[in-house]
Amino acid sequence: MIKFREYFNKSSQIYDIKKDSINALFRAICDERNSNISGYYKLPYDKKSILESSSYIKDNVKFLNNISNLIIIGIGGSSLGLKAIDTMLSHLSYRKNINLKFLEHTDPIKIEKSLKKIKLSDSLFIVISKSGGTIETLSLMKYVLKKYKIFKNEANKKHLCFITDKGSPIESFGNFKNIKTLTIDKNIGGRFSVLSTIGVLPLMILGYRVDKILLGARKISNNFFDRKEEHILKKALFLGNNRDKFHINILFSYSSVFKDFNSWYVQLWGESLGKLNSFGRKTALTPIALIGSIDQHSFLQLIVQGVMDKSVTFLSLHQKSYEKPKIPNISLKFLESSNFVNGSSFASLLQKQQLSTMEAIQKEGVPTDYIEIKELNEESVGSLIMYYELLTSAAGKVLDINAYDQPGVELGKKILVTKFKEKNK
Repeated sequence: MIKFREYFNKSSQIYDIKKDSINALFRAICDERNSNISGYYKLPYDKKSILESSSYIKDNVKFLNNISNLIIIGIGGSSLGLKAIDTMLSHLSYRKNINLKFLEHTDPIKIEKSLKKIKLSDSLFIVISKSGGTIETLSLMKYVLKKYKIFKNEANKKHLCFITDKGSPIESFGNFKNIKTLTIDKNIGGRFSVLSTIGVLPLMILGYRVDKILLGARKISNNFFDRKEEHILKKALFLGNNRDKFHINILFSYSSVFKDFNSWYVQLWGESLGKLNSFGRKTALTPIALIGSIDQHSFLQLIVQGVMDKSVTFLSLHQKSYEKPKIPNISLKFLESSNFVNGSSFASLLQKQQLSTMEAIQKEGVPTDYIEIKELNEESVGSLIMYYELLTSAAGKVLDINAYDQPGVELGKKILVTKFKEKNK
């Protein structure tokens, strides 16, 4: 379903990871999981999100069967994971014909454009804020409440739903206004939350088989803790031990369906791994996300002949699973040099472009690895999500940081409040 291939040892002379280091890192991850520092470890096994989401859908089946728009009001971890999964799976035939939109930006032009043709009568707004105090989310929610007169009558309230932490201000507000509110555990960080109700409810409304997504995540998790996915530990150790040399990590995804997954990866990696370590030293593994073959014509030059401070992970689909469409077997006057690809599938061309790029990068000594998805479906997507979450946790341990907080982000929020208070003096 999904294959992971390592090439670090072929492309770098400093790949030397001891078995003792691998065992020590594995014990550290097990201790972290058992201490419940982050609740994401439990999500592939937790039935709460499925049961509560199913109950909500059953109670509102007639209403949900008539909606044309599902609008998510949320930012960062409250939207990126959901958007990534929908983009990767929207080709599935049973995905319902519902327009999924995101209100996640306070840009006034974007706000008005996003809501231009949206009517309350055929729309559901889901407000997602873990803390219940995200200023962008609350501001956008206020705008929607006023624009669509949500509290004008009880019938309008059905078009609004909240997902938040237990005990958050939004939960209190939802209970006060009699708005359907679903909660998740506080120790599930936003960027690790897509396998919780935050992702499960919207994905179920869209018609996806969410149980299969959780199954894929569960398989990777089970294999990892059964010591059958050692490549995750080895990769985390390689990246962490060589943080000063290869401090930039590139995800080079060879399909446009991975565009939003790339954005999710950038948040997960950047917000989790850019921290002060226990000695107060600033440390980071900086994420960059590219799409092939488009970025072969831009960023590839920098990778091949720029500073040797990058590692590259290639992500692609197995070309034999996507035989159509094909390049027509047509020879055009003056353009005969392109005939060598005639009759091939576009997937085959894309794969060969990826393999050629990977070979060129490896010849320069750039560390690489490769993830190949045989078929893009719920199970493989769940596996991919869980793989990156486990890798992030492992890398955090090697870097000696807390992968689950975001003090730099919180500092920015405090400064924003101060600026508005100064303005109103």
